[in-house]
Amino acid sequence: MVDQAGREAAAFGGIFGQDAMEAAHKALERMMADIAGPVLGQDAVAAQSGLVREVSRLMAGQSDLKPEAGDKRFTDPMWKDNPLFQAWMQGYLLWSKSVDALAGAMGMDELAVKRNRFFANLVTDALSPTNTMLGNPAAMKKFVETGGKSTLDGLQNFLKDMVDNGGMPAQVDKSAFAVGRNLAMTKGAVVFRNEMIELIQYTPVTEEVYETPVLFVPSMINKYYVLDLAPGRSMFEYALAQGIQVFTISWKNPTAAESEWGIDNYLEQILNASAAVREITGSPQVHLAAVCAAGMLTSSVAGFLATRGDNQIRSSTTIVTGLDNAVEDTKLTIFTGPDMVEMIAGISQAQGVLDGRNLSSAFTWMRPNDLVWNYWVNNYLMGNPPPAFDILYWNSDATRMPARTHREFLDQGLINAFTKPGAVKVFGTPIDMAEVKCDTYVMGGLTDHICPWKNSYSGARLYGGKTEFVLVGSGHVQSMVNPPGNPKSSYYVNSGLPESADEWLKSATKKQGSYWEHWAPWIIARSGD
Repeated sequence: MVDQAGREAAAFGGIFGQDAMEAAHKALERMMADIAGPVLGQDAVAAQSGLVREVSRLMAGQSDLKPEAGDKRFTDPMWKDNPLFQAWMQGYLLWSKSVDALAGAMGMDELAVKRNRFFANLVTDALSPTNTMLGNPAAMKKFVETGGKSTLDGLQNFLKDMVDNGGMPAQVDKSAFAVGRNLAMTKGAVVFRNEMIELIQYTPVTEEVYETPVLFVPSMINKYYVLDLAPGRSMFEYALAQGIQVFTISWKNPTAAESEWGIDNYLEQILNASAAVREITGSPQVHLAAVCAAGMLTSSVAGFLATRGDNQIRSSTTIVTGLDNAVEDTKLTIFTGPDMVEMIAGISQAQGVLDGRNLSSAFTWMRPNDLVWNYWVNNYLMGNPPPAFDILYWNSDATRMPARTHREFLDQGLINAFTKPGAVKVFGTPIDMAEVKCDTYVMGGLTDHICPWKNSYSGARLYGGKTEFVLVGSGHVQSMVNPPGNPKSSYYVNSGLPESADEWLKSATKKQGSYWEHWAPWIIARSGD
């Protein structure tokens, strides 16, 4: 059973998309069949006994079951004020809780339990009463208020998504955005180009600039402009205003023809870009600043240059990057065993590339209530258009990754390679993060569900030089796009790097504002005149 569950779960790392719920249903069916069999132990018996007691309280109208903190599905007053709706909600919560408990009590290995619980929760989330018209008081009210027009609008949205969005509820109104119209508006020009990259130099806005420029390196699976969204929400724009010279790489979107591009090809292009930046500016050094998975690339470059005694990197910034993936699990890590890696790599190998839309779907299904069913309700039951939000547009503007690069990343992740000196090889040369002596600035996101902040923190402790770790109080993308002026923005700083991430946070100082206001002075202090 475990092997079969694993094969279906592999959809999350490679194909995912519309197969997810079918895989979840099958996994749940097997799990429920096993519940009736001999695999359950004493924990399952206890779980069933607790279920019986809670059912009795529910039948007597004495249940005190409530949604968990942060669960926004049952916020309408009717779920509390109407006895029928309250009983419906509590019955659903009890059922969800019991399915999760039984999945957790199954007498299998820990990884298989996590997989089955994940799939079980996918199904229970999908079957929430709030995802139906009769079970959603707000949708019913709007139906009455609009004379049924909201339902017709919802049907139109549904049909449009079936055609244009692979049957998934659209998260963003794409018609509201266009690169060059209201996104990626910071003035600049392409100053270097080859078969893999374009190098963009942004136009300075101050009379004088600091000597050492910053070369930003975006993730290969997303577009470069995440740090150059709308005016006023652009990190590039902010850095330029501080007198910092800004360059960024824009990766070519590969096709199956480039399936053999590997990690070394990407590392070579970072070195090419660094050489071009230094030639253009006359600076002997550059600051590298990388986002998400690109932080593994820039760390590899830094490690390689360290083996050669090359000090062209003045400092390294990594933003929501996890060099150590073993400290805190994400929901995706339960699908990264050797059997999974082989299947996932085989999928991208057959296609020649990993399509970024599939990876985006995997991240979406990690938080189905927020990123799937929330939009199901908004778009279809309420009949509203999807929101116009620049971050969500960028997230939907995915690219591809060559199959070889994908396989090499999977292999690195399988052995947690960056934590093992010599396990990562660059152009055939083993590297060790402890030999990276340049100053490093590592940023994590407190509520990041893709790269947990404790993984970022542990990765920060791998470098051999002086490291500054900063924790932003937001999620994955919101931590990156964090302009000054938001009264809700905050971040944590701590001059020490104790072994425990919890210990670091306990003794950290909370600052109001944007980490950009902390990062820019850090860069400037290392940028010469």
